[in-house]
Amino acid sequence: MSNLKLIVKREFNAKVRNKSFIIMTFLSPLLMVGMGFLIVFLSKVNNDKIKTIAYVDGSAYFTKQDFKDVDGIQYKDLTALGVDEAEKITEKEKYYGLLVIPKTKNIDELAKKIEFHSDDTPSVNILDNIENVIEKNLRTRKLQEFGIDKTELSASNIKADIKLSNFSGEKTSKIIGIIKTIIGMGSGYLIMMFIIVYGASVMRSVIEEKTSRIIEVIISSVRPFHLMLGKILGNAFAGLLQFAIWGVLIFIFGFVLTIVLGIDSSELHAQTPQMQMNSEQLEAIKEIQSQGKIQQILVEILQLPILKIVVMFIFYFLGGYLLYSSIYAAIGAAVDNETDTQQFMLPVILPLMLAVYVGFAAVISDPHGPIAVAFSYIPLTSPIVMLMRIPFGVSWGELAISMVLLLLTFLGIVWFAAKIYRVGILMYGKKPTYKDLWKWLKY
Repeated sequence: MSNLKLIVKREFNAKVRNKSFIIMTFLSPLLMVGMGFLIVFLSKVNNDKIKTIAYVDGSAYFTKQDFKDVDGIQYKDLTALGVDEAEKITEKEKYYGLLVIPKTKNIDELAKKIEFHSDDTPSVNILDNIENVIEKNLRTRKLQEFGIDKTELSASNIKADIKLSNFSGEKTSKIIGIIKTIIGMGSGYLIMMFIIVYGASVMRSVIEEKTSRIIEVIISSVRPFHLMLGKILGNAFAGLLQFAIWGVLIFIFGFVLTIVLGIDSSELHAQTPQMQMNSEQLEAIKEIQSQGKIQQILVEILQLPILKIVVMFIFYFLGGYLLYSSIYAAIGAAVDNETDTQQFMLPVILPLMLAVYVGFAAVISDPHGPIAVAFSYIPLTSPIVMLMRIPFGVSWGELAISMVLLLLTFLGIVWFAAKIYRVGILMYGKKPTYKDLWKWLKY
């Protein structure tokens, strides 16, 4: 046990005292925050540029009031010039594009024959804006043909507002589901990144010591199993330290840059990539913003099983890392250089990719469905899938099954990895195959 402590300490010190580790620990948060502000800046520059769209209306269904300038889009009426002349002017003046509305027999035919001419493929947002203008106008015309008054039709619209509460009478909001999804997705994504980055770090550390022949000296006084486990734990502690520093520095850098550059934090959130939300979820967010229900949301967040989420996050975070790092260490011991690891990496990466896919496709839509539950039990995917499910409420019975399976699988993987590690660290000059690994397991 004393040897294990020495190895863990040695690996930890070697990692944190490395110049690249120190530089990236302080530089990465600055790059992340800077990237966020760069996105905000570029988005503002892009939105400040007015895009002029010319249009020729041969249908006489539209007026200048229908094509209002909005969201960085400016409409220019070239109907009097005709299509051919309008195309020449559009190219000469370098307008964003030309909208051609032909003359047709009826509205239904018109909706299928409208064209947009441009040198480049127009953005989805601009096309949506144009289509909304056209659909709104043609819908009004269609209602007039049917003899339906638009004002009366609008007055007949009724919005149902369903109040949510549990069986104990406590009220909840529609936004709480989004908060649970963000917590689950963030936790699962974080552990996947940690496994990939620091699992590969363990593998590289093994390869470096093997190729430099230092391993032959170390193995003479330390058991291979202790050496492998020490490397895994030492890199894990270094990684956790780096993640903690990143969290603090990202907050500090973000706060300082927000003040120095005078950028509103809401603008930053608005420009960052967001998960897809349905109309009901977006309406719920708007309702909360308009009615000032932030306090209610904070109360609901505090009512989440925060302690359970934190404890389970630590368990699955470490359990998933230790499980995969054992495999990475075995791969590093089996090869002589990092290039030879590629043939063994696909079986390691696939379960992680599958877990993330299941999390996005199954857990978000139905966190208690059979697919989500099954993959939260499978040890190779449970660290990610179960973390995504926990915010939605998972019984202790399910957690116990998943945790026991993960622990038993970890012990089994460590046992198999140690057998490969014991033989592989002293093998040189041969590119191993899966057949060779199977033989080493029998030694």
